[in-house]
Amino acid sequence: MSQLLIPSPTGKTRIFAVIGDPVKQVKAPELLNRVFADEAVDAVMIAVHARPEQLATVIRGLQAMDNFSGMLITIPHKFAARDFAESVSVAVQVSGSTNAMRRNEQGGWEADNFDGAGFTLSLQRKGYDLIGKRVVLAGGGGAGSSIAVALLQAEVGRLYLQEPDALKADALLARLNQHWPGRCELAQPHHLEVADIVINATPLGLSEDDPLPLELAAVPAGALVADIIMQPAETRLLRTAKAAGHPVHAGSHMLSEQLGCYRHFFRI
Repeated sequence: MSQLLIPSPTGKTRIFAVIGDPVKQVKAPELLNRVFADEAVDAVMIAVHARPEQLATVIRGLQAMDNFSGMLITIPHKFAARDFAESVSVAVQVSGSTNAMRRNEQGGWEADNFDGAGFTLSLQRKGYDLIGKRVVLAGGGGAGSSIAVALLQAEVGRLYLQEPDALKADALLARLNQHWPGRCELAQPHHLEVADIVINATPLGLSEDDPLPLELAAVPAGALVADIIMQPAETRLLRTAKAAGHPVHAGSHMLSEQLGCYRHFFRI
């Protein structure tokens, strides 16, 4: 790991963090520290394990550090972290969640969410046309809500949200329908039968013992099956889909595209 870091942090080094619970699965520090080292940027990113009851203490403590420049937010804090920014992007306003926060030149904090942008860019870079497609999205949490926004911005035809928490699903669909009326609704079992793309944006798959987040037997032949989980690189969902003959799209592609978004956002 040492070869991925700047030679030695100093009092001038910009400090970044990725905050989650847990953090053993995060890849951002490895990727961004490699960028810092390769391009001689005097900065370092660390992973910070913050349990929900300590989130406010952790974030406010980091924000109080004058040499702390920004943070990435991962599960389960993407909704709660939004409250620690004075300014938020449209993606954060609609999705209700953030995965990136930075200190601005006035010393205030700005929040954005690049889960959706990274995911849709990764599909487009692989040659998938999203315009007019019918999409079943499992998960209306922090990442799923951002992906829903980005998919609708990319002009998918219909978005079917599979989210077991009825209150969360209703709140997200209400926000989405304010901007894209008539194009998104709660998923029903028969929607899988007409889907062009199915996406897992839930934590199911982090453990090999997790149940499949989607009923693949109902998905038509040729439909793309995508997962946003990055570790393991090939989830049970993707293995099962591949064995059934579906094209698949792994979560690592999303992170690769997010890296460019992060560099621009953090002015790296």
